[in-house]
Amino acid sequence: MQDVLWSPLADPAVLALVPSPDFLSSDPPMALTGISARHDSPQGSHAIHDNYIATQLLLFPGGEASCPRAALIPLDSETLGRVEALVRFWRGYSRRPVPRDTRMTVQQRRRLRLMMRAADGSTNGASYREIASAFYGMGRVASNPWKTSSLRSAVIGLVKGGKAMIAGGYLQLLRHRKRS
Repeated sequence: MQDVLWSPLADPAVLALVPSPDFLSSDPPMALTGISARHDSPQGSHAIHDNYIATQLLLFPGGEASCPRAALIPLDSETLGRVEALVRFWRGYSRRPVPRDTRMTVQQRRRLRLMMRAADGSTNGASYREIASAFYGMGRVASNPWKTSSLRSAVIGLVKGGKAMIAGGYLQLLRHRKRS
């Protein structure tokens, strides 16, 4: 399986790590272990850390490969998401229980799966009625007039949402929703 490497601009959960100055920690220096193959870029070395949970790292140049590292968290609109990603990484690295990624709720994950299945069905020539029958069962689809059915509207929305995700909307899944 091929690793997908994201830019920290696209995915705030990519952890940027810089060589750690000795004066920042009272603990003895600890090198980061469990880093997979590195892929160099102008920004630094991208790697996947997969000791307990898979986390993408961006290792800034400087220091040896095994030198102690510190997290670099920009103070911007994605700061809280980056801090949450760092906490998940650190807890996994320390073999502690890892909290869920809160970028998507359980309901959003369920809807995403339905959207992808609906878009796939539509792309492969299935009608809205056929998609609805696959999701909700023939009996439920047949129980109401199709043109005014709420199931029809739901399937149309799922297909449109799935196609929007395929067209690039999936990048929004990498970010926390902004509350207004």
